[in-house]
Amino acid sequence: MQIKLLPAEVALYDGHDQQAPTAPKRGSNLDDLRRGNLSTVLELIHASRSLSRADITRATGLNRSTVATIVTELETLGLVTVSEPADTKRIGRPSSVITPSDRFLAIAVNPELDALTIGLVGMGGRVLRMVRYENEREPTPTEMVKVAAAVLGGMLPSLEPEHRIVGVGLAVPGLVNAADGVVKLAPHLAWTDVPLAGMLAEAVDHPVFAGNDASCGIIAEAAFGAGIGEREIVYLNGGASGIGGGIVVGGEHLGGADGYGGELGHTLVESNGRPCHCGAVGCLETEVDRSRLMAVAGVTDPAQLDELLAAAYETSAEARDEVNRQVDYLAVALRNIVNALNPRLVILGGFLATLHRVGGERLERRVRATALPGSGTDVRIVASGLGRDNLLIGAAELAFASILADPAAFARSRAVVAAVGS
Repeated sequence: MQIKLLPAEVALYDGHDQQAPTAPKRGSNLDDLRRGNLSTVLELIHASRSLSRADITRATGLNRSTVATIVTELETLGLVTVSEPADTKRIGRPSSVITPSDRFLAIAVNPELDALTIGLVGMGGRVLRMVRYENEREPTPTEMVKVAAAVLGGMLPSLEPEHRIVGVGLAVPGLVNAADGVVKLAPHLAWTDVPLAGMLAEAVDHPVFAGNDASCGIIAEAAFGAGIGEREIVYLNGGASGIGGGIVVGGEHLGGADGYGGELGHTLVESNGRPCHCGAVGCLETEVDRSRLMAVAGVTDPAQLDELLAAAYETSAEARDEVNRQVDYLAVALRNIVNALNPRLVILGGFLATLHRVGGERLERRVRATALPGSGTDVRIVASGLGRDNLLIGAAELAFASILADPAAFARSRAVVAAVGS
């Protein structure tokens, strides 16, 4: 059983000050111990989505009466629901089933070159509602904020009075400074030094937590997707705004000194390659590109790429050549990543998951043939377990981090604003 992975470099802007979203869980007094126990148990329930009291007892090492007290407090705070198990035929008294409640919700926002996606996400990594707003052209930061505020203005009134918004998670395809949430560079969007988290917080009147989109993706995959139980993971996400990466080493998210780590899309794969938005040439994201795959598959809607690229690969020499070309360049990047980091697992998301489903055998064969023995032999390469939801789930995790760190204080805080009627 795994406790959810929390980001190491999440930037929070609430319109007043900046602070880390997590707080120490252990201290020298009983109040600190109680806070730590509440946090640990809620994290377990959140990550597992459903647990029995017996499961919690085994996972934490706490005694049954302590677990019962903690669960009762979490239920009183509205953070979990307790129900009887469906299977009551087992001998002995059945253990109650604990699940995250639907009361506390996070807003997830993912701006991309082609669209702005906004979701309402419940605890347990459940995307409850999603809206995709297509961009007619490259959006400015101000336009993105206005659209996000307008979409949320239409979504929130439909919630029930008991719902609470814990905050907004912002997954940005670019470099997000860990200290202040400023987007240092989002090359495909042509954004430079944009205080996006602060702008969005002012527009929607909720605290905003900002992070790189692929970093959000690996947080989601480690907690709820293909990376559950793994401690050495590399995640690559491919979208309209290029390719981003996230790295987990020893169970910890590797973000770098300023939160800019994991930009694996700018790994050099072709010294005589195409110019990249970053100013270099031959980056992975210039040679492995969704738009060219869509062109050879004959699709204009990215949602159709997964199905139609596979068909085109079987019937079109042009499609087959393009897929193989991109797979070979991706293999070059993965060889370098595998040799440098020795991950146990590589997860491919976005259109890279589609590329893996079509040309996965070729990709794995190339990586194993060119990477060093050991690292290349043992690594597994898989598609995202969460599909298109993973960036929204990961963005929501940024917002949920504070409530998971200190459930009682957060649930009772005046800072938790009612979604309606406030």
